[in-house]
Amino acid sequence: MLTEAASQYQTSPSSTAPTLNYNPVKKALKEGKTVIGVTITAASPETAASLAGAGFDFLWIEMEHSPLTLETVRSIILATRGLKAVPITRVPFNEPWMAKRVLDIGSLGVIFPFTSTRELAEQAVKSCKYPPLGIRGFGPGMASSRWGMSGSDYVKFADENVMVITIIEQKQAIDNIEEIASVPGIDVLFIGANDLSFSLGVGGRTNDPIVEEAVSKVLAAGKKYNIPVGYPAGNPTEINKRIAQGFRFFQASSDLGLMMAGARDLLTKIQGR
Repeated sequence: MLTEAASQYQTSPSSTAPTLNYNPVKKALKEGKTVIGVTITAASPETAASLAGAGFDFLWIEMEHSPLTLETVRSIILATRGLKAVPITRVPFNEPWMAKRVLDIGSLGVIFPFTSTRELAEQAVKSCKYPPLGIRGFGPGMASSRWGMSGSDYVKFADENVMVITIIEQKQAIDNIEEIASVPGIDVLFIGANDLSFSLGVGGRTNDPIVEEAVSKVLAAGKKYNIPVGYPAGNPTEINKRIAQGFRFFQASSDLGLMMAGARDLLTKIQGR
């Protein structure tokens, strides 16, 4: 597994840090493959590093619904250097300065919540691109070091490989899905199933017909504009079901969820418990 991961890297002539030539998640999606990420919520670089080498395609580093700080995310991104899973970070809000800060510490993608209009989708893309393609300010000291290249080389690498993931989680986003999906530069349309269910008036019932109808609209837009569509799915049964629907980008269980599942499995198999 580590040999496969290491094959994505080469040694930079000016640094002993590994250089990633491409974003393997972005490449896999372009090839029509399915990718699965593990959600990181614990402020533990050791836990993140263990999961980064476990076989997942990416780390969904959670800054919206966890206590993770920028300093902790920085440590996680550094701790997972050279391992298979690509660090991608969900920021708390769709704002350029939030995207800039996680990109400058080495995140190779930004997940933007509540992206419900074309204007917000355009802002998300521009936040991740350097001029003239976007508005990202130049200051990638840690990012260029994390990926083992000079600052000037990093600019080209980032514009080609940083992923822009927009979360569709409001009725307004469903109403505007054609306009959102038509924005150049979006890599994934991700359905925030729980928030979407609340926005549609059926809070928590993510399998309700009204939610599934909205999901179908997002899948149709993704197909029309050739954009992969993502979904949060915590177990293999759900993931396989959604793959059959056409989803290819998955946010799987969290670090703490996997730990609890393993603990429960152990305890239930011990006699007398």
